[in-house]
Amino acid sequence: MLQTYRDVLARPGALGFSSTGVVARLPMSMVGIGIVLMVEALYGSYGLAGRVSAVFVVAQAVCSPQIARLVDRHGQARVMRPAVLVSAAGIVLLVVAATSRAHPVWLYVSAVLAGATIGSFGALVRARWTHALGDDPRRVHTAFSLESALDELVFVVGPVLATLLATSVAPAAGLVVPVVAMVLGGLAFLAQRRTEPPPTGTLPAAERPRGSVLRSPGMVVLVVVFVAMGAIFGATDVSTVAFAEEVGRPGLAGPVLAVFALGSLLSGLLYGARHWTSPLHRRFALGVIALAVGVCAFFLAQSLAVLAIVMFVVGFAIAPSLVNGNALVQGLVPAGRLTEGLTWVSTALGVGVSVGSSVAGARIDAGGAHAGFLVVVVSGAAALVATLVALPVLRPRPGATAPAEDVRRVEDLSTSATGGATVAACESASQAAPRPGEG
Repeated sequence: MLQTYRDVLARPGALGFSSTGVVARLPMSMVGIGIVLMVEALYGSYGLAGRVSAVFVVAQAVCSPQIARLVDRHGQARVMRPAVLVSAAGIVLLVVAATSRAHPVWLYVSAVLAGATIGSFGALVRARWTHALGDDPRRVHTAFSLESALDELVFVVGPVLATLLATSVAPAAGLVVPVVAMVLGGLAFLAQRRTEPPPTGTLPAAERPRGSVLRSPGMVVLVVVFVAMGAIFGATDVSTVAFAEEVGRPGLAGPVLAVFALGSLLSGLLYGARHWTSPLHRRFALGVIALAVGVCAFFLAQSLAVLAIVMFVVGFAIAPSLVNGNALVQGLVPAGRLTEGLTWVSTALGVGVSVGSSVAGARIDAGGAHAGFLVVVVSGAAALVATLVALPVLRPRPGATAPAEDVRRVEDLSTSATGGATVAACESASQAAPRPGEG
């Protein structure tokens, strides 16, 4: 299995942009929870902390696809260099405002500035892999699955590091590392121009993609499904925190959630080491079915040990579902709009996390942890129904990102969510929700 990954990393420049891309992605797993921990500690309000974090997430969700469209048109370095610096400045401004106990309006303004310009480095990395390995679908599949595993690693390490810094060093310390990672890792990634995909702005006007990628019915379906999957992750995080508190072991909530991510990490590596020939949209549907059915067992768990075991097993459905869902984007959007398409599903996942954690938090206040797990089950059912009802429109259209005569090659390209945002956003969203008895 390791040799498979060594082969793709041996490509010229691959190790460089993949490794710096990991560092540049640390903010997506640290900023949200860092905001919550800092604002709550300095202002004494989880409500305000949750609102500021939500403003950051919404600004990112609204603006990241627009930034991605500019990236596709003008190039990664040209667009993202100033965006990285502005986003970093926004986080610094947020820290200054919070530590000086400024009026909350300055917190909101800073959060908007930071979220609106942070973009999605996960999409940028995968666009580079497509450019570097586009002639070999099997290796693209392996490379993107590697990125899925690296995402999960970021999502496990980031929230723990942010929490440790904020609680043991200083309330604002949890935001220092993501700012440094964003600037150093991001600029180092963008400095590698040889592996950067060519911008579509260099094409003749008649050949440039036009209109929104959401004109594709399949893309709309993917966005809806990813919102529902994000709600699964957000509600799971809040409910796990609440359940751990109910059984008197609040300190075990983090390890249990880490087990969930570990199952996904392992499945991502195993999934990427094998070449799949079955239709991609069917594999995506099977993954969503497994995830939706599996989370029903969360509702039945009566101990943290059982919950951890179930989460580890169900975690194996996460990475393949996200990999296949993002891979479908390649068959649904024009080649020159790939970054934008990947960013749409990534931000949809983040929005779902916020919605799921908020709804679950409210239900937990009213009926305890298992009421939150019921939100998880409902979210899984929503993802399942949307996938099965609209499955025909998820078939990649010929000519989207590969020759029409070889659609099967397109279906074997797999990528991961950025996201990212899954476990990290879950952590931040859960902290933003009211504490049970805490999005």
